[in-house]
Amino acid sequence: MDYRETLNLPATDFPMKADLPTREPLFQELWAKQEVYDKTADRPGHDLFVLHDGPPYSNGDIHMGHALNKILKDIIVKYKAMRGFAAPYVPGWDNHGLPIETGVVKQFRKEGVTPDKVTLRKRCREYAAEYVEKQRQQFKRLGVRGDWDNPYLTMSTQFEAEIVRVFGELVEKGFVYRGLRPVYWCTTDETALADAEIEYHEGKRDPSIYVRFALKSDPHGVFEDLVDDYNCYTIIWTTTPWTIPSNVAVAVHPAAEYVVVGVGDDCCVVAEPLVAQSPACYSPTMDGGAGQRDAGRGRLSHPAPHQRA
Repeated sequence: MDYRETLNLPATDFPMKADLPTREPLFQELWAKQEVYDKTADRPGHDLFVLHDGPPYSNGDIHMGHALNKILKDIIVKYKAMRGFAAPYVPGWDNHGLPIETGVVKQFRKEGVTPDKVTLRKRCREYAAEYVEKQRQQFKRLGVRGDWDNPYLTMSTQFEAEIVRVFGELVEKGFVYRGLRPVYWCTTDETALADAEIEYHEGKRDPSIYVRFALKSDPHGVFEDLVDDYNCYTIIWTTTPWTIPSNVAVAVHPAAEYVVVGVGDDCCVVAEPLVAQSPACYSPTMDGGAGQRDAGRGRLSHPAPHQRA
């Protein structure tokens, strides 16, 4: 007797085996046919959300670091799309640098060839293009949605021409100068090191700046009655001044005590232990002393004209 015939079970065409290596490409073909990405990226009248993706090197197959990076970004973009934003995602690749050159030099060594500069650069371009295509397909297999047919490549002639144009503008404005600086070299790995990779034992001092952010609104009354009589600011200190143009917020520590300090027509929120280290123009002398405040939320005006915080 076949006991299966005695069981009252539903009949279904749903496969019992996932068989994802076979089925996932079919899902992606369906999404491409239905233009799912295009419909979420191009939404006239909707707020725009753009994730600026830092490009990976096109110098090898992807690894777990690539997967973690791209999948997390894909989650964010898809979440924004589900919230109703127009959420385009343009992937890109960094096609220049030592990792690509190192891979090409290893190939020439195996071939016993010492190339001239033109041959080396041509092979580097071919090597980078090969891994752009490989990584593109691998990222698509991860289910990452984006404009894969139109990525940005740092080796494209349009991209390189734009770099030259912007560099020319920097030269005209006096931001480019000739000087001497050390290039850090690792004798173990035989490669140059970035400044951020260098660890100092003691005594290293970095250039720093103080920046004021003007108050635009004060919904939590941090400055209370001072807004009408003083120019109100918050102040930050940083050793990475080149990040200021991209700054979008100023954070405060929830457990720190902040005071409003100032001189003349200006007042500023500063962490109480740092008052003595603040610029000389600020001192706790307003109205005879520094008043302690609760540094809640407020809107600030960015010092760079094009930026709002």
